[in-house]
Amino acid sequence: MKIVTILGARPQFIKAGSVSREISKHDTIQEMIIHTGQHYDTNMSNIFFDEMKIPKPDYFLGIGGKTHGAMTGQMIEKIEEIVVKEQPDWVLVYGDTNSTLAGAIVTSKLHIKLAHIEAGLRSFNMKMPEEVNRILTDRISNLLLCPTNTAVNNLKKEGYDNINCKVVNSGDVMQDGALFYKELAIKPKIEVKESFILSTIHRAENTNDIYRLRSIFEALEIIAKKSQVILPLHPRTKKVLKENNINLSTNITVIDPIGYLEMVWLINNCKLIMTDSGGLQKEAFFFKKPCVTLRDETEWAELVENNANILVGANKEAILNGYQVMKKANIDFSLNLFGGGKASENIIGELLKF
Repeated sequence: MKIVTILGARPQFIKAGSVSREISKHDTIQEMIIHTGQHYDTNMSNIFFDEMKIPKPDYFLGIGGKTHGAMTGQMIEKIEEIVVKEQPDWVLVYGDTNSTLAGAIVTSKLHIKLAHIEAGLRSFNMKMPEEVNRILTDRISNLLLCPTNTAVNNLKKEGYDNINCKVVNSGDVMQDGALFYKELAIKPKIEVKESFILSTIHRAENTNDIYRLRSIFEALEIIAKKSQVILPLHPRTKKVLKENNINLSTNITVIDPIGYLEMVWLINNCKLIMTDSGGLQKEAFFFKKPCVTLRDETEWAELVENNANILVGANKEAILNGYQVMKKANIDFSLNLFGGGKASENIIGELLKF
């Protein structure tokens, strides 16, 4: 069996690494990796792949930093050339990036089997480009590999029982990765107090709305007076703060973006997480940390339903209240919401059934 995997963002490589490691156990499977370059940065170097124990891409397209239309169109053209050349049995796409959608469109039109890993996720916010990408990709996939029961139920509600495809709860490959990389974690070269809060702010709904951003940082400043808040500052957020003359106090420990292994260390050693990231909400659960989510909705409803996460939006008082609630929360982290680290094994098992 030949598989072509299409990736465009660093988190996708981290997730795909777990599947690639499982593929390596099967002599009958050959994998070719395409890196579109959508979110290319200096961390996506040979050192990154070596340290993360991820196979290096077979193809690098270098398509990034463009409008959604230009990026997706150029990816379709380049991915098609490679897929026609390689003639795989399956194409794997992950998540909800433009790379995901481009790979799905090419695969569907070439009548090659398409598997969507992380299928069925919904924020129910069509203003998010990611929501459009994931919905369209799901609709043309042959195998929909859902990370949770909630994702499976989303597809059932959308009528996927009546569509010629297979829907499976495979578990979440991100949990596989978290368990693997926990043993490789590296302490960042910063001063870390015994009990600290980890925060990340990068999502466009917050950075593009100065009122939301101000409110979030006003709340973080108050919290930081009593507990250390470590904030790896995303370039987009840094730019908006500078343009609007928002100066953070020294109470907040602002650091440059860090590598994933350092981030894993911070997640594993913090006491609480405050974020607008989708992935970090899950990682909080994997590492048994309460989470305050600075968004109005989340794809990970099961975390909210099981009191491991609280949605607070961007209102200062709601953020402060949510922080106090989650500090005292009694959370059952033994719940098997994401597959228990067996997702990659389940995914390969499903591919081999076809």
